[in-house]
Amino acid sequence: MRYATFEVNTPVGPIRRIGVVTAAGRLLDLNQGYAHVLVDRVDRSRARVMANAVVPPDLIALMAGGTVSEAAIAETLEALGPVTDDPEAESALGGRLVYSADEVQLLSPLPRPASLRDCSAFEQHVSTASRGNVPPEWYEMPVYYKGNPNAVVGTGTDVTVPTGVDRLDYELEYAVVIGRSGSDIAEEDAVAYIAGYTVFNDISERRAQLKEMRAGLGPAKGKDADGTNVLGPYLVTADEWDPDKPHAMIARVAGEEWSRGSTDTIHYSVAQIVSHISRRETLHVGDVIGTGTVGGGCGLELRRYPQPGDLVELEVEGLGVLGNRWIAEDGA
Repeated sequence: MRYATFEVNTPVGPIRRIGVVTAAGRLLDLNQGYAHVLVDRVDRSRARVMANAVVPPDLIALMAGGTVSEAAIAETLEALGPVTDDPEAESALGGRLVYSADEVQLLSPLPRPASLRDCSAFEQHVSTASRGNVPPEWYEMPVYYKGNPNAVVGTGTDVTVPTGVDRLDYELEYAVVIGRSGSDIAEEDAVAYIAGYTVFNDISERRAQLKEMRAGLGPAKGKDADGTNVLGPYLVTADEWDPDKPHAMIARVAGEEWSRGSTDTIHYSVAQIVSHISRRETLHVGDVIGTGTVGGGCGLELRRYPQPGDLVELEVEGLGVLGNRWIAEDGA
């Protein structure tokens, strides 16, 4: 299943909704759909209250509903059947049930994750970026930093290149989304805590990042500016995407392929990463964990960087394509 968070324009302004991608590529509003199903059983006003509680229009809250919410979603999809691909379908309570992708704005699946961590689990990336000087400690554990969950945006959002910055870089990654809270998670149990996966562009201002890291801390300002953590376009559930199998990872800049790698070149498995991060530290529903940049998956390794006006597209096979345009801060 593919979950999407999207924004719909209404007479009172844009509203945020949660949907699943249908077989025809449309978006079924899950909250509206479940309320529609409940109308035959309960009072109309009660149907809306129950739908908001069991299938809320927020992905983190929805995941926190666990098996209760999962059962309601399954019931909704079964009850609606062919309606899920009918662009004219309306809820019994009023309002649309199904939207075409071109009439909504896709947001990050989790517009404000509970937390954001990013690992560096691909050896080739570490080796190339450090000119072959991989620290021995890197082979002892999956290292990571904590990023800014408030800086998250989705596909289609422009990325501002600040005046004077000439090395605003992309990083081709995928991320794990936690769907169940827990700590001290064993590797063999890790998959039970994962809701799904999404494409991650860990945008980096390289000059600031390198200065910070030479000073002994960071990255901080090199990666935490507003709008520089891009997630999406969907959250693909763990039962539909296996990180242990090879999936192509591709970056295109202004239509030209710059990077190509594969998920199976990772040094640490997703299970190892989740287990390590959870040691003496509780992972919460909605936490996002980037696995790191695939080898050759950034401008730093290639010694070239996107420029204002360039459309940067990151694709991970089975997860979709993130597309964001670099734009100059001064409009030049």
